[in-house]
Amino acid sequence: MEALEFTIREFPLTKMNRVLSALLSRVAEWAPGGSSVRPRLQRWRGVQIGDKVWIGLFVHIDELHPDSLSIGDNCTIGIRTSILTHFYAGPKRPANNGKVIIENDVFIGPHCLILPNVRIGQGAVVQAGTIVSQSVPPHTLWGAAAAGPLASVTAPLTADREYAEFLRGLKPVTKHL
Repeated sequence: MEALEFTIREFPLTKMNRVLSALLSRVAEWAPGGSSVRPRLQRWRGVQIGDKVWIGLFVHIDELHPDSLSIGDNCTIGIRTSILTHFYAGPKRPANNGKVIIENDVFIGPHCLILPNVRIGQGAVVQAGTIVSQSVPPHTLWGAAAAGPLASVTAPLTADREYAEFLRGLKPVTKHL
């Protein structure tokens, strides 16, 4: 017996389909099976997903336009990553802000945010915690500069102190090159 394969977009757009898509999205965020169940649930929502894709727990894929996301073969999407394909409030519009294309052999670390109109090139690695707001060239390690000291704190930011006191107590760290 062949497995039942379908996507929400194959059916007329109704409020019920949007509710079903939202439900599948929520279930996919915490369901077991990063290389089986989670990708299948996202495919049912309309996400184009290649072979050998692993989707981590709590990955959020755009609620209104999942069909604007394409994930190539042999990709890893790290835990708690969010992928957005639109930037507007209110009900679904026929046109969205932009597709997100993740090419083959891409690794996206945990806690990343992928914004609309982005292409992540083949073989790229996105560092954990990165906000991707522009396209990533193929075979590139992409991420923010390593974190480091910004200031010395002389008045701790606690419930016992005013924010203004905390700000006055900051002493900028001079960086040595």
